[in-house]
Amino acid sequence: MAAIIGQSSLSGIKERSEEQFHVHCLLKHLTKTQFVRFCKGNMGTLSLVLLLLSVQWSWAQEDPLLPFSEHLDPELKVRLKWGFDEIQGTILFELTVNTSGWVGFGFSPKGGMTGADIVIGGVGPEGRYFTDRHAVGNSMPVVDQQQNYKLLSLTESDGKTVMKFQRSIEACDENDLPITNLPMKLIYAYGQNDDITYHSTRRGTKELNLLKYMPRVNPPNSQYFDMTMVNFTVPAKQTHYHCKIMRAPTFDRKQHIYRIEPVITNLDLVHHLLLYRCPLTVTEPLEAECYTSFRTNLCMETIAVWGVGGGAFEIPEVAGLPIGGNVEDFFYRLEVHYNNLNKSADRVDNSGLRFYYTSELRQHDAAVLGTGLVTAPWYAIPPKAKSFLTYGMCDTAYIPEVLETPHDLQVFSVMLHTHLAGRKVRVGHFRGGKQIDFLAVDENYDFEYQDVMNLGKTKTVKLGDKLLVECTYNTENRSTLTWGGLSTSDEMCLAFLFYYPAMNLSGCMSFPNTTTLRSEMGTPNANNWLNLMSNKIWNDTSINQYQQTLKRIDQLVIIADSLNNISRNTGLIPDLSVIPSAPCMGGCATKSLALLSLLLCLAVQFMQKYY
Repeated sequence: MAAIIGQSSLSGIKERSEEQFHVHCLLKHLTKTQFVRFCKGNMGTLSLVLLLLSVQWSWAQEDPLLPFSEHLDPELKVRLKWGFDEIQGTILFELTVNTSGWVGFGFSPKGGMTGADIVIGGVGPEGRYFTDRHAVGNSMPVVDQQQNYKLLSLTESDGKTVMKFQRSIEACDENDLPITNLPMKLIYAYGQNDDITYHSTRRGTKELNLLKYMPRVNPPNSQYFDMTMVNFTVPAKQTHYHCKIMRAPTFDRKQHIYRIEPVITNLDLVHHLLLYRCPLTVTEPLEAECYTSFRTNLCMETIAVWGVGGGAFEIPEVAGLPIGGNVEDFFYRLEVHYNNLNKSADRVDNSGLRFYYTSELRQHDAAVLGTGLVTAPWYAIPPKAKSFLTYGMCDTAYIPEVLETPHDLQVFSVMLHTHLAGRKVRVGHFRGGKQIDFLAVDENYDFEYQDVMNLGKTKTVKLGDKLLVECTYNTENRSTLTWGGLSTSDEMCLAFLFYYPAMNLSGCMSFPNTTTLRSEMGTPNANNWLNLMSNKIWNDTSINQYQQTLKRIDQLVIIADSLNNISRNTGLIPDLSVIPSAPCMGGCATKSLALLSLLLCLAVQFMQKYY
C-alpha cells in the first residue's frame, strides 16, 4: 500500500514524512491557482531547502525529541519511542510495527480493553487514517467526539508502519487517561491489513513509567568498578564531609561509562555523594575532611552525583562518560556528605559509586556542569519566611574566556539540590535577553528524594544563553538566619546539568556582589552588616525588601574550567515568567509550513512538465 497526500496526483509518493503531512494540512485549504502562485518566485531556494532537508533526515537516527525506546512485545515487532516536555505538558510518540495493516496503541487502567484510551491508524488504499478512540469493552473502540491526539507523520514501507503522534500529558476529556509519574499499562494491537477487525494474537500489554523512565541496557564487553570509602569511621557529629582522592582503574584505551549506581552501606547516614576529577597537578592519594586541605579544593570538575532517595542513573545511548585513554592519569575525589543526626559513634561506612562501562564507544563524551548559586557563607535566608527566593546565574557567553573551543550544550538530565528549607527549584533558560523555556522545574522539591531527572528530550543551550537557577525556601519554623553553607541546616541552590559533547568545565555560577549588598543596606562594613542581619526584625515587609535587594543588585558571574582557570564578570538577574502548558492536541500540525511547501512546489512543477 502507498501513502498518499489527500486525493491528489502525488499518490505515487510512497512515504509521508512529518513535514509532508504539515504541508498537506496547509494545502488542502488552497485552490490550485493559489498554490501555483505561491510556488512562483520560490524555485531559487529549492536547492538549499533540499540540502537542509537531507541534512535533517541524515540526523534522524539521533532524534533529541525521542530519547527513550522500548519493544512492547517479546518478538520485537512492536517498538515504541517517546519523549516529553513536562513544562509544556506534551508527550511525543513514535510507534513502529512490522505490518502493512492497521496499528493500535493505548493506555489501559488494568491492562485490558475496558476503559482504555486508544489511537488507531494506518495507511490504506485511499490514504492515511488516524483516530482517537476509547474502549467500553472487548469490542471495536469508539471514536472520541473530541480528537486529542495530533498526528505528525504516518508512513508505510518495507512491511513496516511508523506512526508519529503527540498528545497532552494531562487528560483533555472524559475519554482520555492522564499520563502520570507512576508505571502505566500500555496496550498495542495490529492487523495484517487495513480492515480493522479482531486482532487475534497480535496484541499485548507492557507496563512502563513513561515520565520517570530509566533505561537498562547491556552493551557488549560491559564491566564495572567501584569507587568507595573503605572502612571509614563516621565522626559522631551531625554534619561531616569526607573526601578521598584516588585513582580509577587504568585502561589501555578510552572506555565509556553508561550507568552509575549508588553503593550505600548506611542509608540513615549518607546524604549525598559527588565524584570530581582532579587536575593533573594532583598526583597523590589523600583522605581527609573535605575543604580542610588545599588539594581537596583543587578537584572540582563534577563527574557523577547522587542524592538521598535517588537510584541508579543511565546515560542515553548517544553518549557516555569517558574514562581511560587520555584521561587515565587523572586522580578523582569522592565526596560523601554524612548527615549523622543522632551523632552516633563507631559507625563504619563503605559507601560510594559503582560505574558500569563498555569498550564500545558511543557517539559523544558526556559531562556534568554545576550551575546555580555559589555555596558560601555570605548570603542569608531570613527566618519566618513562607516563600523566600534566591538566584544563581550561568552566563554561557563567558565560557570562551576559559576554553579555546567551546560549543553548545545538549542537556539531557538535571539534578536539583537544596537542603532542608528548599521547597521549589526552577531553572530558567534565556536567549537574546528573553526567556525561551524552563530547562527543569520541581514545584514540590523534597529533601528526602533527590534524583537525577531525565528531561524527556534533549534541550540545546547555545553559547550566549543564560541559565537562571531559582530556589524557593520556607523558614517559617526557624527563628534565626539560615546561611549558605555545607551543613544540612545551611542552604544551597544548585542544578547539575548532564550534557554532551563534553567540555572541560567545572562550574558556571554566580553570587550577589556583597559590597553592593552591604552598601544598599546602609552598612558598608562587613561586621556591621552581620550585626544588622542578626538583629533585624524580620517580617513580611523586611523579608520582601531584602529579597528584592538581592535580586536587583549586580551579581558576580564565575566560570571555572577543570584546571581551575576562572573567569569573573558581572551580570543582572533576569525575571522568570510562567510558561503556560500547551493546549490539548487536535487537528493538523502546522510547523515548518513555508519551508516544506517549497519542496512540494518542486514536485508539482515536475509533474506539470512531464505529465
